[in-house]
Amino acid sequence: MEKAAMNGLQVAVLLPCYNEAATIASVVRGFKTALPYARIYVYDNNSTDGTALAAMLAGADVRRERRQGKGHVVRRMFADIEADLYLMADGDGTYAPDDAEELIRTLLTERADMVVGTRRGVHDDAGRQGHAAGNRLFNLLYRRLFGTDFTDIFSGYRAFTRRYVKSFPAVSTGFEIETEMSVHAFRLKLPVSELELDYGRRPEGSFSKLSTFRDGARILSMFAMLMKETRPFAFFGLVAAGLCASGIALSIPVLTEYVATGLVPRMPTWMLSLALVSLSAVALTAGIILDSVARGRNEMLRLAYLSQPQAASMQSPALAVTPKAFDETETRAA
Repeated sequence: MEKAAMNGLQVAVLLPCYNEAATIASVVRGFKTALPYARIYVYDNNSTDGTALAAMLAGADVRRERRQGKGHVVRRMFADIEADLYLMADGDGTYAPDDAEELIRTLLTERADMVVGTRRGVHDDAGRQGHAAGNRLFNLLYRRLFGTDFTDIFSGYRAFTRRYVKSFPAVSTGFEIETEMSVHAFRLKLPVSELELDYGRRPEGSFSKLSTFRDGARILSMFAMLMKETRPFAFFGLVAAGLCASGIALSIPVLTEYVATGLVPRMPTWMLSLALVSLSAVALTAGIILDSVARGRNEMLRLAYLSQPQAASMQSPALAVTPKAFDETETRAA
């Protein structure tokens, strides 16, 4: 892989951090050892425990994002950093730097735009039972709504191509950013891959910033927003079906009484049922129109993606080889 770097392959390791002074130095040193040719960037998100200083002393390029939230940090990182390949991880030490080379190797050999390091055993050690249940629920919901490309949409250990990074709009503000990343790949039908990796435990003194209920509600609202933006016909079709079903349910007793007596004594109920059915027609029409709009937006995003240059190592099959292949070639030459 070092020879790939000499061929002009620039790799950036991106580490968003908030109060990770207990672990960030060892994480930075681990990535410097695993990827000696890469540049390590630590984005400090208003830490109060000396995270920035610890990262700087460990040899990282430290920058700051004042707007609180992981989504803000990722948006800033993707906008600021120029590289051919990007590797994103957390600064809490739960992702092993030794797996970084395998992620990049998979990105190159699979010619993918994103490789997700799925967390082996995350449901057994997610910090709290609420986290584990939320992981299962939201992964199942994602597969129902957006496809089966991913089995762990909340993994923060990912490798990206420049094409992916520079075409990703990143509108999220918090931990729902990983969900948006997965939906972006689904939306543009990008080649993606998964790699199952071990998931470590936080060391003593390091604490999760994820709130089970608050962040769970934000992720759920992000699901709704992304479905509305990417699959508006399905979204508004469900709304229309709910309104129509409610209207019909309210109208049945009124119609039954009308057939029996010829009278409509509950006129307000009848008017409400008609209004709900009319609103269902409006929602269905909105879904049809917005579906065409969404297709146009997808085409624009696809053009933005294609406008980004592809790394030379991914253009030529001869260059997209593994580090082991380089070692074997050098051994034969010797």
